[in-house]
Amino acid sequence: MIYLSRAIGRPVLDRNGESIGTVADLIVAIGDAYPPVTGLVVRTDRREIFLPWASVASLDEGGARLRTATIDIGKFRQRQNEILLKADLLDKQIVDIDGRKVVRVNDIRLDEVDGSLRLVAVDVGASGLLRRFGIEGPFRTVARNLRLPIEEKYIDWEDVDPVESTIAGVRLKVPHKGLAELHPADLATILEQLTPRDRAGVLATLDDEAVADAIEEMEPEAQVDVIEDLEPERAADVLEEMSPDDAADLVADLSDESREEILALMEDEEEAEVRELLGYPEDSAGGIMTTEYIAVADTLTAAQTIDRLRELEPEAETIYYVYVTDDAERLVGVLSLRDLIVARPEAPIREVMHDEPVAVDVLADQEEVAHVVARYNLLAVPVVDADGVLQGIVTVDDAIDTVLPTAWKKRIPKLFARSEAAR
Repeated sequence: MIYLSRAIGRPVLDRNGESIGTVADLIVAIGDAYPPVTGLVVRTDRREIFLPWASVASLDEGGARLRTATIDIGKFRQRQNEILLKADLLDKQIVDIDGRKVVRVNDIRLDEVDGSLRLVAVDVGASGLLRRFGIEGPFRTVARNLRLPIEEKYIDWEDVDPVESTIAGVRLKVPHKGLAELHPADLATILEQLTPRDRAGVLATLDDEAVADAIEEMEPEAQVDVIEDLEPERAADVLEEMSPDDAADLVADLSDESREEILALMEDEEEAEVRELLGYPEDSAGGIMTTEYIAVADTLTAAQTIDRLRELEPEAETIYYVYVTDDAERLVGVLSLRDLIVARPEAPIREVMHDEPVAVDVLADQEEVAHVVARYNLLAVPVVDADGVLQGIVTVDDAIDTVLPTAWKKRIPKLFARSEAAR
C-alpha cells in the first residue's frame, strides 16, 4: 500500500541507481473498478516526461526504480481515458452521497490488486492532510497521549464515478444506487454546495425529472442560479417537469430576458399554466396553488372514477382528494381515496362525495389559506374563483412553506396522519 502524498517528489532511479528526476504525478486509466496505474510523470531538470508502467520495477515511499537504463524523453501527453492523480483528483471536490455532503480529496491510496498497482480509495479525512504535511506520526503520538481522535475517512474508488473527463468534479455512489435515487432534498443540498463547474457536470448526468425535483427543494436564490446556468432549452424542459406553482415561482425570479426566452421554449400547455399562475398576486391563494389536481364529473359512478384515476396516473402529491365538478366546472364536492375505495362500484359519485367542501377564493391571502389548512386538518384545499369554478389546489406543504408559524408546523404529523376529506 502507498499513498500519493508519499510518492510525489520522491526520486526516480534508473536500473543502475542513477537519478533521472522526481515523481511529479501518477497516471491511471479509468474504466475498471480499481483503475490501474499506467505510468509516471517524471520531472527532470528540463521538462516533465512520461514513463510507462512497464518500465517501472517498483514504487514505494522511497521513490521509483526503473527496469531499464534508457528512457524515452518525449513530452508527456495525457490520453483520453487517463487521469493524473495529483493534477486531476487531489484537492478536488467530490460528493459523498452516503454522507449527503461535498468533501475534498486530501490524499489517494494505491495498493496491489491482481498483480498491479491500482487506485483503491480516496482519503477525505484529517489523516490525509496530516500525512501531506509530514506530521502524521508526531500528531498521532500527541493525539494518542491526549486521547484525541483523528478523523479517518476513506471512500472506496469502486464507489466513485467521474462526472467530467477531467475529473473537475467526482460523484460518489452508494453501492447499486446513483445520484438520481437520492431524496430530492439531499440532492439539492449537494448541488448547492458544488462549484458552478462541478454542478454543471453533475446536472449533465441527471434526467430532467431528477433535476426538477431537486430544484424544488432549493432556496429561491439557488434555484435561479441553477436554472440560469442551464442551456435555455434544457431549462425549459426542467421547468416542464416541475409542478406549475413551483415553476411559476422560479420563473418570476428570473430576469425579464431569461423569463421570456425560457417560457417561449416550453410546451404550449405548460407555458400557459405558468403564465396563468404568474398573473395572480404572489401572496394570494392563486400565487401558491398548483393546477395539478384530479377533478371528475359529477355524473360518474365510483367505478368510473377509479378507472379515470388509472387513466390519469396522477402524482402522489395531487391525489390526496378527488374533486367533483358540474358541467360548468364549478366545485360541487370532494371525496377521499378511502371514500372512493369503500363505495359500491355502481354508486353515483354524488352519493359518495361530501357536497359542501371547504374551499378558498383564488385571491384569498396566504395566511387565510394556512388557517383553513390547519383548522380542518387538510392535506390540500381547493381554490375557486368568484363563480365557484375550480382553479387549483394549495397543498399542505406549500401552505407550511410560505406562511405557517412554527407552532403550527408541529401539527404536521397529525395533518399527514389524517386523510379524511373536509366535510
